[in-house]
This record gives sequence, C-alpha cells and structure tokens, in this order.
Amino acid sequence: MVPMSRPFKRRPILGLAAAMLLSLAPTAWAQTAWPNKPVKIVVPFAPGGTTDILARAIAPELGKAFGQQFVIENKGGAGGNLGAEIVAKSAGDGHTLLMGTVGTHGINRALYAKLPYDPFKDFAPITLVAGVPNVMVVNAEKAAANKINNVNDFIKYAKANPGKLNMASSGNGTSIHLAGELFKSQTGIFMAHIPYRGSGPALLDLSGGNMDVMFDNLPSSIPLIKGGKLKALAVTSAQRSAAMPELPTVEEAAGLKGFEASSWFGLLAPAGTPVDVVNRIQQEVAKALATPALKERLATLGAIPSGNTPAQFAALIDAEHKKWAEVVKASGAKVD
Repeated sequence: MVPMSRPFKRRPILGLAAAMLLSLAPTAWAQTAWPNKPVKIVVPFAPGGTTDILARAIAPELGKAFGQQFVIENKGGAGGNLGAEIVAKSAGDGHTLLMGTVGTHGINRALYAKLPYDPFKDFAPITLVAGVPNVMVVNAEKAAANKINNVNDFIKYAKANPGKLNMASSGNGTSIHLAGELFKSQTGIFMAHIPYRGSGPALLDLSGGNMDVMFDNLPSSIPLIKGGKLKALAVTSAQRSAAMPELPTVEEAAGLKGFEASSWFGLLAPAGTPVDVVNRIQQEVAKALATPALKERLATLGAIPSGNTPAQFAALIDAEHKKWAEVVKASGAKVD
C-alpha cells in the first residue's frame, strides 16, 4: 500500500517567496531608477554651432546633478531632421534626449514636403534652454575689398552683381536659412543658398572666403567677429543684442519693416518618457541656468537663458510653428 502523501504546506513556502521578493525589491528599484546609465543628448547638427555650444554648456551641469554622464552625440543632416528622427524613434526611458531648435520644431514641418517625425506627437518637451538673435555676417576681406560697411552697402552690391553671391546656412529649414530667405524676399536680391550640416563647417567656409554671407546664430559667430574673420552688419532680431549693442537690427539698418528671425534651443525627450523624469530634468536645467557662472557665459554669447516649464515650452513650440509657417509661405521656400 502506497502511503498517503502529507498535506501540501503552502504557508512556509509562500512566506519564503515573499521574503525573497522583499530582499530583491531594493535591487529591482535601483535597476529601474533613472538614470541608470549615461544619458545621450543628440545634437542634430555638426559640432561648433550654437546648438552644440548650448548642449555642451548644459550637459556637465546635468551630469553633476544626476550622477551620470550626459554625452553629446552630433547627428547632423537634413536641416536637423536626421537627429530629430533618431530621438523620435528612441525608447522613452529618459536616456536619449534631443537639443531641438526652432528649425526641428518650429520650421521644418512647414518647409519639408515629408518629415520623418511629428514634432508634436513624437516628443515630450522638457524646457527651453535659451533664445538667441541671428546676425548677418560677411567675409571680412571681401567686405573690405567691395566697400561693404553696412546692410545697405551689401544690398547695393548684391543688386549690381546678380548671381555672384553665395549664402551659407547650417542646413535647409534652419532659422539661419529662413532668415536669409526672408532677407532675399524683402530686398528683391538673389543669392544662391548653400546648406551645410551645421554652422561650424559653414562658418569655416565663410571665414575662409568660399562663401559670401550668412545669417548665423550670434553665439557661434561672435569669436570670428571679434577675431576679424567676419564682419557683422546687423542682428536679425526685433531688438539689438546686449552682447553687441553697437549692431543695428536689419529693420533699423535697411528699413525692412517687421524683419525678425531669431532662434531658440531646447531639450526634448521621446514621447512616453515618464513625467517625473521630464520634470526632474527641467528643474535641474533651470537651476543650472540660474547660476552666475552659466548666466555670465551665455550672456557673453548673446544667448538669453530660459529654463521654463514643459507646458510653457510646449506652448512656445505651437506658437513658433504657426509663426514660421507664415514666413515659409511668404518666402516661397520649400524642400522636397
């Protein structure tokens, strides 16, 4: 006769399982805490431009705040669309961010026939890092040779030499490109647009004499202006810049009523990124931008720091898209 098996004792085994779960819980929590590995900030342009400069200014501050490296990865191309697409298709776990621009999130949807990402649905806005004016700069040697001392001189020269001027930009759809297109449409002059993969390489060719003019973001042009490689003619913002108050606005210099084309740069995460992660990043960016050292550094570059809330940044993106859609329509610019 087979002896009857003893009753199955659930309680001790269940108790052991519970104890094991409790002992593992702290480890599991640690593994899911953010950030648990280096955070990548994708800059959708080549090194050396304002997007890159601002990303590299804020990354070390975030690294200190969160105890993980914030690594810059430059992915230039297609007016910022390549880098923006990479982030849009990344996991929403807070470990991949985008330093977005007025181009990637304010202009490109209206400019490009097809966009590989949705600037609204595919991203969670974190915070506006800074806004900057653009500056109209020309090669200093060419300006001296052709007696170009101001915006009106430039317009006069361009009209007398149709088809001879090349206008560099950091890429199709950037505010640098659109500022130039707006200038062309309001003055009636022609300049061939030559897009680059960022301001860095475009400025190298402009300062080297291979290009004639650029409507660059002020922070990336200031060193070359002060070094005598570039001659600044005017800022493209509605008001003069505190960094270079001697420069008139384009409207002041040439009577182009309502001419205004400024740039902005902000952090965004892929859609679905936890709200608490988004809020924590925003709060630390705001703290960093409020420090005297970073405020002074940005001021010397002509950048105006922000650090606003995710909701405020989302509202700005919406307003900027509407504004630039009108500029694109008026300028006639299109990219297939």
